Amino acid sequence: MTVEAARVGVSSLERLEALVANDELFALADAVPEPDPSAGGRPRMFPPYMWVLFDALLSVYGSARRVEAELAHPVVWAHLRVLIARRFPDDPDRWLSEEPMRRHHYTYGRTRWLTHPLVFASLRRIHREHAARQARQLGLLDPDGPGSYTHPDLSRMLYADGKVLTPLFKAKPGDTKTDKATGEVRQLRAEQDAALHFEGTGETAWGTKWVVMAARSRDLHGRIILDVDHVPSPGGEAACAMDTITELAPLCPGALGLIYDTALRGVHHQRLLRDLGLLPLNKVTAAKAGSRKPRRKDGRRVEKSTHIEDRTITGPDGTERVVSLFAKGGAVGIATLTDTGERAFTELRRLRTQRNTDKSGHRWYNTYALPDHLGGGTIKVRLHCNAEDEKRKFNRTENVRPIPPTDPDFAALYGRRSDAESINRALDDTLWLRRAHSIGHERQHLNLLTFALGVNSLALHSHRRRSSDPPLPAAA
Repeated sequence: MTVEAARVGVSSLERLEALVANDELFALADAVPEPDPSAGGRPRMFPPYMWVLFDALLSVYGSARRVEAELAHPVVWAHLRVLIARRFPDDPDRWLSEEPMRRHHYTYGRTRWLTHPLVFASLRRIHREHAARQARQLGLLDPDGPGSYTHPDLSRMLYADGKVLTPLFKAKPGDTKTDKATGEVRQLRAEQDAALHFEGTGETAWGTKWVVMAARSRDLHGRIILDVDHVPSPGGEAACAMDTITELAPLCPGALGLIYDTALRGVHHQRLLRDLGLLPLNKVTAAKAGSRKPRRKDGRRVEKSTHIEDRTITGPDGTERVVSLFAKGGAVGIATLTDTGERAFTELRRLRTQRNTDKSGHRWYNTYALPDHLGGGTIKVRLHCNAEDEKRKFNRTENVRPIPPTDPDFAALYGRRSDAESINRALDDTLWLRRAHSIGHERQHLNLLTFALGVNSLALHSHRRRSSDPPLPAAA
């Protein structure tokens, strides 16, 4: 793709072509069962892939009415028919008739089939499998790719964030309106699945909440959305994210870790480390208000500090010395008392992060360099919780980070969090008046799944074009 083409953007027809070129579109449709002919009823006028395609086009055109209008245009419909015929030259059953698809055809397919619990469970599974393979096609999550647990590469990191979808209706459940002329009290239409959710900033948002998990390359349109899951209740984002990553982890053996915000706490980090073998990358929550240290002082964040353990080290001359290991803001260091009686924290430089695997799961350790005044050398610190931590009621994974914010590798990796916000903004831009396309979390989940299908289709389409484009002529 030339620089000029990238600046122009992506047309609606190109997005349509990208969707038709994606094998996942037809794999999703093939998961829809055929009705029993003996039960009677009219035969389907359009193949099931058109229901999925129509839903995906909601994110292209903004509304179902607009999709119906665009498909009704002779040029667009004829172009789509040609694309399908070229895609399946030997399968006339998939070809489209001359009569364009209407909105009511899609509504029937969505309500009767696509959002059926059993069918939709298959759609999610198929999407995860295809998205993981597509990520590999883009060079992402490659087990033989660049990076290591000590210095992870962004191409092998997953990242996710929560997103609150604004409902189609402004009214909340139970809201009424009184007709001033007749006195009639009318129940207003509202989103029954919406709830009040709290953002990380402390702000509130009303709507349905979702967790979106992705990976991306450095290329334009290099984003692959691996899964979208519904958060059923306020405060359940972290649990939902863990369920999602648990489903994805076996499909992404090349993933090194997960980038998230502070919604993930120590218990979630323990699962990531021990059960899934993934590095958690996020910040430690600030010191709690009401404790001896406030969250912020003079406008600056105040980091939590806690004692990890006391260790005996042997110096070069053979003398033994006990050092106190502390964690501050996720970083491991040594605390010493100054002449004034205050505790000074000296952060240790991380040298290596390693993962060992046994029958009980994965065991994680960081190796740090000791300062010169302690004789140099190294010290190994455990990152996961064990029975000893539980006995002394120490939440190690809540306070210790494998790669803390002060580490040189952290900034480049955690910067990917901004792309999670970019996904949320891109999703908002596909919504009419930035409100959900549908009513109910089941239909909204389908909308978000096909939104992901559109994003991934464009990523594959752009990758193929870059791979096949001839090189630019050399400058004279």
